Amino acid sequence: MILKILAVGDIVGLAAVEYLKNNMWKIRRMLGADAVIANGENACDVRGIGANEATALLDGGVDLITTGNHVWGRRDIYSVLDDDSRIIRPANYPAATPGCGHSIINVCGYRLLCINAQGTVYLDPLDNPFTAVEKILTAEEGRYDISLLDFHAEATSEKIAMAMNFDGRINIVFGTHTHVQTADERVMAHGTGYITDLGMTGPDNGILGSAPEPIIERFKTHMPQRFSVAEGETVLCGAVFELDTDSKRCLSVKRVRLAPSDVV
Repeated sequence: MILKILAVGDIVGLAAVEYLKNNMWKIRRMLGADAVIANGENACDVRGIGANEATALLDGGVDLITTGNHVWGRRDIYSVLDDDSRIIRPANYPAATPGCGHSIINVCGYRLLCINAQGTVYLDPLDNPFTAVEKILTAEEGRYDISLLDFHAEATSEKIAMAMNFDGRINIVFGTHTHVQTADERVMAHGTGYITDLGMTGPDNGILGSAPEPIIERFKTHMPQRFSVAEGETVLCGAVFELDTDSKRCLSVKRVRLAPSDVV
């Protein structure tokens, strides 16, 4: 069987949440997606995701939400992370933090292991993400059919190294965090589908989703500024991974960039 998994890049702002809530099923049908995995760590205007936003995304057609270094921005998400396996946080945070770093969901009868990990280059000095992912694969051996990893990281080299290290063992690896979609989508030597960064789902006329003026002022003056979400139409960025469930190889990776006018 051929499965199509849509991975949605970092969701920025409440307007983007509302847009996905109202259009996700249209987008799924248009792309033929059997499942949707979305990074939601910036769903609450710039930083964090709240319980209401998580519920809106999950009710609107997202199957599982991954996060990253901004996951702790809203305290009301802590109990959701503990209680709902459809939202996960990076696995290499300390075990005492709320939630879990992986989850298994059903996709057309196949057990999809979804893993979330965070890079340590230019980010918080967490546990080694390579070791954390390895531990999950070992612990869940025999309990899943296909696998996926959202590696939330700053350095492109760290992302590529992660994908090459697990090439053939994790079926889909994609990067998040930079909010800029990369043009290096590919199927790796041993069948893993990969892209360094999915990009951002949010307002297209800001700076990484934020209003440009405070960011420009900070660069010019090095003085603190209050950031806010940019205005303008929401553009969805991500990638569709086409996977052969028999060979466990990814057949293709296609970048996605959809403006509202593209959704029919």
